Amino acid sequence: MHPSYSRMLLALPLRAACSLLAWLSLYTWFCHRYKHRSYEWSCRLVTLTHGILATCLSAYIGFIDGPWPLSHPGSPNTTLQVHGLCLSLGYFLFDLCWCVYFQTEGALMLAHHLVSIVGIAASLALGESAAEVNAVIFGSEITNPLLQARWFLKEMGCYHSLTGDVVDFFFVVLFTGVRIGVGAWLMYCELTSPKPRWYIKLGGVIMYAVSWVFMVSICRFARRKSMKKYHAWRSQRGEELSLRTNGHLKSH
Repeated sequence: MHPSYSRMLLALPLRAACSLLAWLSLYTWFCHRYKHRSYEWSCRLVTLTHGILATCLSAYIGFIDGPWPLSHPGSPNTTLQVHGLCLSLGYFLFDLCWCVYFQTEGALMLAHHLVSIVGIAASLALGESAAEVNAVIFGSEITNPLLQARWFLKEMGCYHSLTGDVVDFFFVVLFTGVRIGVGAWLMYCELTSPKPRWYIKLGGVIMYAVSWVFMVSICRFARRKSMKKYHAWRSQRGEELSLRTNGHLKSH
């Protein structure tokens, strides 16, 4: 480990604590600002904020600042990567504590958060593999704003509309294309590279397996919604044909 990173490592717990405090402060402000709403409303706003920030930052790190995670897994962490990981580590710690306290999520989501926290902490402690961990954060968070938008639409009674359909469509497409499609490519590069530690590889496999469990639920949801839309269209089509036929018969 480079001496400069050793010095940086000493400050990582403080950075993670500051990040946690920042997310907690934002949540407190949302609770005060939207006191007529539920606590989950404020937590979802924090999640939405993190989703947007993490997606933009991880995209810049991966696509512009580098290194490219598909060709450089296990590479030494850069300063910007460390900042990005600390930002997300504080958020996942906050959200895990919130979910446990309010008991709003099942075992799968809690496991997802735990693996994320351990993976980020391991990468920060090792001083390497932030490239692929950052890529996993990008893949995980790019669909998060849409997921939160879906929840807010439901809360405001606007989900059963064209906007709700558009949000669901892009969520399914992005999840399938990025988390499942690109995720498989990233996992292959990670497993075939000799550089990453075995437990970093194991964490990647677990995260990808969790994505597939989510994918099964999403496929079931998409099938149910598609069938419901199809039956509604058939029913409406049948009513229109019936009205036309009755009108034709009456005119004769």
